[in-house]
Amino acid sequence: MLEKIIHFDKELLVFLNGLGSERWDGMWLMITKQFYWTPFFVYVLFYLLLKHVGFKIRYWKYLLFVIFLPLGILYSILFYKPQIDKNFIKKVKHLFVFILFIAVLIIFTDQTANLFKTTFERLRPCNDEEIKSIIRIVKSSNSFSFFSGHASNSMATMMFFYLNIRNNYKHSYLLFLFPLIFAYSRIYLGLHFPLDILTGYIFGATFGIICFRFYKKYVLKN
Repeated sequence: MLEKIIHFDKELLVFLNGLGSERWDGMWLMITKQFYWTPFFVYVLFYLLLKHVGFKIRYWKYLLFVIFLPLGILYSILFYKPQIDKNFIKKVKHLFVFILFIAVLIIFTDQTANLFKTTFERLRPCNDEEIKSIIRIVKSSNSFSFFSGHASNSMATMMFFYLNIRNNYKHSYLLFLFPLIFAYSRIYLGLHFPLDILTGYIFGATFGIICFRFYKKYVLKN
């Protein structure tokens, strides 16, 4: 049974990887790097996080602060003067705890993925003798494949975000486009099998839900 699953996994990888084109290689090489997702994290996720913990700030003011930081600081001093009271301090603490949960999510999922890789030692598609000659290898890596840290990290954080903001934003489900696109880039580049991605998704989503339950029980209630 396991051999059939692995065989199908390799066939699916060959098919999906073969859909790529040299014309789009540069774009997917950018997508696979976390650095190029910085605008998404800064302009979207952090803004949603501020709203989630209770900061009342309009999006155009937030953009002004982020894009023109010195001017944003000056604007905040002159025109946007929050009361430094217990409620404000409570919001800052809430923000800090939320970020702490995200950090724990990323560290745990990343290190667990590394543990699985060194335990199972499954070769990446780009190093697999059976298929490496028939797939498009856009990027190479000498580390192991099972399971994908990209998939588990991104799914865990987006699941945690989604469960927190789903009742406040109608289209919050769009957050899952990030792990879908981010993780697919690993298949496109020839670095992960579909099963690596799927396992990463399941693990990340599961741990994201567990973290949310702890967060809801011990943070939101207090």
